[in-house]
Amino acid sequence: MSSLSSALGKVKTNMDSGPFQAVQEAAISALDSEDTALRKYCAIYQERRDKLVGALRAIGLACDVPRATFYVWTQVPKGYSSVSFTERVLKEAGVVITPGSGFGKGGEGYVRFALTVATARLNEAVERLKALRL
Repeated sequence: MSSLSSALGKVKTNMDSGPFQAVQEAAISALDSEDTALRKYCAIYQERRDKLVGALRAIGLACDVPRATFYVWTQVPKGYSSVSFTERVLKEAGVVITPGSGFGKGGEGYVRFALTVATARLNEAVERLKALRL
């Protein structure tokens, strides 16, 4: 059996390895088509991002404006861990966020907000966040 495996190893290359065929074909189609839909979605996420970043800054949370993601990270206020702040936001504002500590030691002291909810829902969350007294 080992001689068969060895022979296969000599002739087999990585030329046939890669993403699933349907994913490759979808990527080709996307690259060959106009980018109207892409621009539309980028505008939606930019609007959501700007709304959330503005609200976070208005309540005193420091955060950078992300350029290429659908998450916004912010530092937690002094006196909180990422988990304790996440719990407070959930209990007092009814908004679900992710504690940075879930992403490893370097994430402690930060929380992550997602921009993947509908704009109307994000606007509701922003109004709830504004009611927090930090």
